[in-house]
Amino acid sequence: MKILLIVSAKDYQDKEYEDTRNELEKGGAEVKVASSSSGQANGKFGGSIEVDVVLEEVNVDDYDCLAFIGGSGATNYQHDEKAHRIAKEATEKGKILGAICITPTVLAYAGVVAEKNMTTWDDGNETEINILKEAGANYMAKDVVKDGKLVTANGPMAATEFGQTLLQTLQ
Repeated sequence: MKILLIVSAKDYQDKEYEDTRNELEKGGAEVKVASSSSGQANGKFGGSIEVDVVLEEVNVDDYDCLAFIGGSGATNYQHDEKAHRIAKEATEKGKILGAICITPTVLAYAGVVAEKNMTTWDDGNETEINILKEAGANYMAKDVVKDGKLVTANGPMAATEFGQTLLQTLQ
């Protein structure tokens, strides 16, 4: 099982990344990290990780699962064509696709969520929820939602369950 976690180069959500990765590795998955730039990605709360591959070099065929990790920096991917390409290719090729926190909005902007059951971060203003609905998704107020090969989660406190659900979907 090869999994690619996609994080923002700056201000990814540390807990979402760490808890998700821990669950995947406990289940025997090989995890790689992608970001918009090479070198080191820096978390919002002081974490840092080495980037294995930059977005433009991601070959979707190399992975069984691709998952976007949230954090305020992930808003940079909402209108990023490289991130959209990855989401579209993963969907077209029947890969497992995950998104946590605000990153389900990246999938919405990529055009891969119509008629899908999903969850996302709720900022209190329903901004992210409305983005999903406008893209044709069915928003569900749950921690983690699985719809076929699409797994979404609403934030840091759901990261462990998110990782577990990705793993279960792989098996």
